[in-house]
Amino acid sequence: MKSIRLKEGKERSLLRRHPWVFESAIAKGGADAGETVRVEGHDGRFLCWAAFSPASRIRVRAWSFDEAQRIDAAFFDTTVRRAIAARTRFSIASDGLRLVHGESDGLPGLVVDRYGDTLVAQFLSAGVERWKAVITDALLAATGLARLFERSDASARQLEGLAPATGWLRGEGSTELTIAEHDWRLSLDVATGHKTGFYLDQRDNRLRLREVVQRLGLGSVLNCYCYTGGFTVAALKGGAQAVTSIDSSGPALARARAHLDLNGLDPARAEFLDADVNASLRRFIEEGRRFDAIVLDPPKLAPTAAHAERAARAYKDINRLAFKLLPPGGVLFTFSCSGGISADLFHKIVASAAIDAGADGFITERLGGAPDHPMTLIFPEGEYLKGLVVQTR
Repeated sequence: MKSIRLKEGKERSLLRRHPWVFESAIAKGGADAGETVRVEGHDGRFLCWAAFSPASRIRVRAWSFDEAQRIDAAFFDTTVRRAIAARTRFSIASDGLRLVHGESDGLPGLVVDRYGDTLVAQFLSAGVERWKAVITDALLAATGLARLFERSDASARQLEGLAPATGWLRGEGSTELTIAEHDWRLSLDVATGHKTGFYLDQRDNRLRLREVVQRLGLGSVLNCYCYTGGFTVAALKGGAQAVTSIDSSGPALARARAHLDLNGLDPARAEFLDADVNASLRRFIEEGRRFDAIVLDPPKLAPTAAHAERAARAYKDINRLAFKLLPPGGVLFTFSCSGGISADLFHKIVASAAIDAGADGFITERLGGAPDHPMTLIFPEGEYLKGLVVQTR
């Protein structure tokens, strides 16, 4: 077994069972991509078994902190089953859910979502890439399913020195699927949809929008960066009389329109705009339009902290414009899915946007990802989606 020796003083994170070791912490040692290595402190004591990634700044990702543990097929079978079993303790009102959430489930770089009878997996690190066939077998055995589609086309693979990979790993058939969520249905294509096909992490936040619209009797809703219209369906289910949805993807908007028929919703209550969100918000301000509720769910603007400053300006601008479109008593659901933007920083950005817009409001809720996208106590980096519900006054 190859070993990695850390520099003196660099053992602290592993002693706290944080799973990452950066390149700068390593004194000596190396291995092939994804190979299991013994990680030692500067004095030679055992710290963990881990996967080595020669191309990444995160050079080592821990598998186990138990020196007696063997990293083999049985290890992956047990770890996959433990992750899936954890979901039975979460409240998940859907047959679309995340079964494995990377480091939070002890499988760094692995994301697995289930859509009905189909699994979709992203192998995003050298370690899980090396064990791909074993992990695939473990997933199908644990779920009793026969179909698994690979969507290893995220930018994170480039940082690992891995080429994109997509297609059926097991099974075959249509990649068009429909899932049930709360009391509505949503369709997706696991081959072409964002992430693994859909934004499952916003499941409970869509329900919260529906509940707020219904409870406050909100009539008009603006859904920005609507993608395939999950929040649009939720707002209409809550009784909104007019929902305007904006996205710059024609295919996404076509699916959003189809979701109205899928859920028996009146298309006369929905307007879809293939347009730029910022330009649209400015035009609405010039036209004197107002909305009782606005959803801002932009794409990832700051994947790392290095991008935070530029992203902060973009987040502030769209939130400032949104505040100008809300009347007193209006409600803003605003989100950031950027790992480089902390919850505290996002709060400050939204507050600054409100000040510039001459607005104020109550923060009535802080939102995050659905429980099947967990953040653990020892791996806070697992928190990426954060949101605020603001009621203006």
